[in-house]
Amino acid sequence: METARKAYDFLGGEKLYQQRAREVLPILVRQAKAAQKIYYSNLAEEVGIPNPRNLNYPLGSIGNALKSLSKKLKIEIPQIQCIVVNKGTELPGEGIGWFIDKTDFKKLTTKQKNEIVNRVLSEIFAFDKWDEVLAALDLKPTLHNSIIKDAVKKAGLKYGHGGESEHHKKLKNQIMANPSLIGIDSGYDSKPEYLLPSADTVDILFRSDKEWVGVEVKSHISSQEDILRGLFQCVKYQALLEAYLAVSDDNKNVKVFLAIGGPFPPELIPVKNVLGINVVDNIKV
Repeated sequence: METARKAYDFLGGEKLYQQRAREVLPILVRQAKAAQKIYYSNLAEEVGIPNPRNLNYPLGSIGNALKSLSKKLKIEIPQIQCIVVNKGTELPGEGIGWFIDKTDFKKLTTKQKNEIVNRVLSEIFAFDKWDEVLAALDLKPTLHNSIIKDAVKKAGLKYGHGGESEHHKKLKNQIMANPSLIGIDSGYDSKPEYLLPSADTVDILFRSDKEWVGVEVKSHISSQEDILRGLFQCVKYQALLEAYLAVSDDNKNVKVFLAIGGPFPPELIPVKNVLGINVVDNIKV
């Protein structure tokens, strides 16, 4: 709340947090159009901020700018910074309460916070004037650059089944033996090359009483195009696993990870964030 009040200069100045706010808002608009939340850590990574906590002032600045613009344009602009959430709670920071609710947001129960945030998220995703908002603030939409477009084209052209490499097999086996590498505990059984009714196979499926976790594995020798394919494969597996459980009348939670032996290509960070994919990279064999 204090951060939100102090960010009174909005977006127009040359202070670092204002410069960052101008860089962040088009990214949030991109996410809103995709109806996709974004984690603080992922947003910080995309804009090159080492500590996600330093997003507080830019986000507060954006919130104040939208409030001011709402009055000027005489329309209700949703507080888009609500889509930036914490990985652990799936909720925005406490400071969002100053913008979206007159009650003391910090004192609400988790259920009450989720109800308020979900209502605001629905408004954000349904709002169809985000480009006009950017234009009014003299900002341009963020665009995928030519590197990404070329990578998408190459990813489609080079697709093929060449069999499992030894690097891929070793990394897959290591993750199966050590699920903590992707942030899950040992209370899951694991199945390699799990066959789905669509005839697609997930590299690894971890199963527990409450959750299924699919893992798409890419070794350290995987190309950028192969990793891009992996991102879209994760989208497919998320949908397929959810559908499989639905027809089985099973309401387990589903998560899907892309696990990479090498570093994740910086050029693909916007794609990862738009798709909302969980990525764990630099896993050493």
